[in-house]
Amino acid sequence: MGHRIVVPDDFPKVLTGTEAEHKLKTLGEVRIYLDKAQSPEELIQRIREAEVVLNIRAYSVFNRSVLEACPKLRLISIWGTGVDNVDLQACKEMGLSVTNTPGANALSVAEHTLAILLSLARQIPTLDREVRAGKWPRVEMVQLSGKVLGLLGLGAIGKHMARMARGLGMEVIAWTRSPSPERARESAVRFVSKEELLEKSDVVSLHLLLTDETRGFFRKEDFERMKPTALFVNTARAALIEPGALLEALRSKRIAGAALDVYDQEPLPPGDPLTTLPNVVLTPHNAGMTPEAMLTGLMMAAENIENFLSGKGVNPKYRVVEGKR
Repeated sequence: MGHRIVVPDDFPKVLTGTEAEHKLKTLGEVRIYLDKAQSPEELIQRIREAEVVLNIRAYSVFNRSVLEACPKLRLISIWGTGVDNVDLQACKEMGLSVTNTPGANALSVAEHTLAILLSLARQIPTLDREVRAGKWPRVEMVQLSGKVLGLLGLGAIGKHMARMARGLGMEVIAWTRSPSPERARESAVRFVSKEELLEKSDVVSLHLLLTDETRGFFRKEDFERMKPTALFVNTARAALIEPGALLEALRSKRIAGAALDVYDQEPLPPGDPLTTLPNVVLTPHNAGMTPEAMLTGLMMAAENIENFLSGKGVNPKYRVVEGKR
């Protein structure tokens, strides 16, 4: 019997039937689940005999108890950049390897970030709804050209966003933990402190990885530093924001509006307070869901598995944890 590879969470379906699935089947025995595990126990049942897991969705949580129940597991290959659903410390202690696919969907996510920002600035969802209802509204909208975009994080997505925003005529400033003159020149941005960014930006866009250090990174007092006319965009992770802080800022009109693709609870429950606010544009965590981005990332995840199993070694750019199991 060859290597046992399990995909516990291809739901909604993105891997099944693709070139990436065919590649996986050349590497070993593959089992793909097309629904969501309803409990940690069910996730364990799915992956208990696996040597390799290809993780599609962040709702599959690989905590210490799940990992301890799967002694045959050697590699978790994640489709995407975020690894906040994996206990990385436990993986290090147990000798498990973890890989991801940074940058695979960066252009797609940046395009989506710009799209929902424009939708918010131009009130497109509201105007579309009213025109369909036979109305002919006249409202003031926001022109982005000449405005300041503040990027919190300047990874692959942030760099694409900076380039596209400059094309609209925006000035781009950024905050990052590792600023340098070279990075500033490469992306044509000016690095500033978090406080200066919040005070000067007309648009604040969040582009950080969620880690223990960045959880709750954006707090109530950060919204209070922003201009009351400013717009806020988040296509990264909801947990980067202090719980309740964004909703309070929107309800109190401390900021003018928000465009969101990520939420504390997903799917967003019917009747969630965010759905009742007129100054919000909402999309269902689908910023990276273009055929090009999906296939690129899935093929990278499969190649990480191939390189791991062959002993060739995973590209250092895609290694999150290097285990010895």
